[in-house]
Amino acid sequence: MNKTIRRASVFTLLMVLALLVRATWVQFYEGQALADDTDNRRNAIETYAAPLGNIIVAGEAITGSQRTKGSDLAYRRTYTDGELYAAVTGYASQAYAPTQLEGIYQDVLNGTDTRLRTVLDTVTDKRAEPGNVITTIDPEVQRAAYDALGDKKGAAVALDPATGRILAVASTPSYDPSSLTDANTAGAAWKKLTEDPDKPLTNRALRQPVAPGSTFKLVVAAAALEDGLYSSVDERTDSPDPYTLPGTVTVLENENKSAPCENATIRVALQYSCNNVFANMAHDLGQDKVRATAEKFGFNDAEQDVPVRAYTSVYPSGIDEAQTALTGIGQFDVTATPLQMAMVSAAIANGGKLVSPHMVSQVTDGGGDVLQDYGSDADSEEIVSASTAEQLRSAMETVVSEGTGSNAQISGATVGGKTGTAQHGENNSEIPYAWFTSYATDGDRQVAVAVLVEQSDAARSEVSGNGLAAPVAKAMMRAALED
Repeated sequence: MNKTIRRASVFTLLMVLALLVRATWVQFYEGQALADDTDNRRNAIETYAAPLGNIIVAGEAITGSQRTKGSDLAYRRTYTDGELYAAVTGYASQAYAPTQLEGIYQDVLNGTDTRLRTVLDTVTDKRAEPGNVITTIDPEVQRAAYDALGDKKGAAVALDPATGRILAVASTPSYDPSSLTDANTAGAAWKKLTEDPDKPLTNRALRQPVAPGSTFKLVVAAAALEDGLYSSVDERTDSPDPYTLPGTVTVLENENKSAPCENATIRVALQYSCNNVFANMAHDLGQDKVRATAEKFGFNDAEQDVPVRAYTSVYPSGIDEAQTALTGIGQFDVTATPLQMAMVSAAIANGGKLVSPHMVSQVTDGGGDVLQDYGSDADSEEIVSASTAEQLRSAMETVVSEGTGSNAQISGATVGGKTGTAQHGENNSEIPYAWFTSYATDGDRQVAVAVLVEQSDAARSEVSGNGLAAPVAKAMMRAALED
């Protein structure tokens, strides 16, 4: 054998060995990663080879599965009242990764969760019968929220203060998840939804924190009472009017120029939403004390899972005295989701204790046996004392009965609330946000609510928490109490 042939043989042998090493590496070390790759169509074929399990509301499935034709994906996901429940379910798509409850519980819903496997499934290596996800959503409260929001751009959340059960999560404008389920048509629907300037795919209830405006005054009032800066909601405060932001020449105006805000009590200051009182109060407390109370309510929590992870509501740090004063009225860099502000009202309504909010009560197998019970795992934490909570409830009830929250009144029920109108855009150039957070009780029933209206057909001069958000909250609270 001449030198050329020997060299060619050695080179060929080395190439074969390299190929074998690479094949072994791919098979044993990268095989699982390739199998789990979202672009691996075999995964989609396996997932949609059989009907999926369902997401349940009040005993009824709001999801389903439909047989397809002419596709290697045998089934596609379907939704009942898809737009109504989109902020709860998310979507399961043949083309895109699942979101929200569909994504969190995809292994249960497609039968690959190991807890679903029987001995026979293990022996035959057959995919288990899929399980179901049972939610805490109340269909009447959810419908009330969605219908009351109507054409407005906004969101709403309702909680049971005693149990932490989320009764409603609504976000508008919404979308129909069914438009994204079929791989053949999902692309066009995705393009339309993602190019829509109103961002219907955004869950505004959980994942779009914005300035909470005057609803944050509840947190500042709680901090002042807990700290002992003021002993009662009826003690007069030291609050000049007009109020100049510390270290500046900027005068902070009150919306109602004739309101009795000078040295007003916390009750009167909440009733008339006096900016001077709460800006000065936040300054007197200092940013650390206000932030500590805000964090007890849930602000700055980067892992707020319900079980969908909510975006962090923020109380800032490293700010000066003027900025601290502005945080007292829910401005500067303070942001909150409707979920967060509903948690504030829920803790106050529940005697100062916050029960961890959750919108899934149980996960079951196909036969109904419980795999996980979330209701029994709900944590409870004292946020403020029972005395502070009682005083804040009394003041919030004055807001509704005699103050800026009159549109939330419900005959026969006790309602407490707080309005908010938050500046939006540079120099308040955009339409302000309208907020309302509240609770209502009637006998042994109670509910806490927060509503955000980002935009509506109302003229800028007519944008207010009482005018736009309170009627939505009223509809939700009434549905919860009457259900």
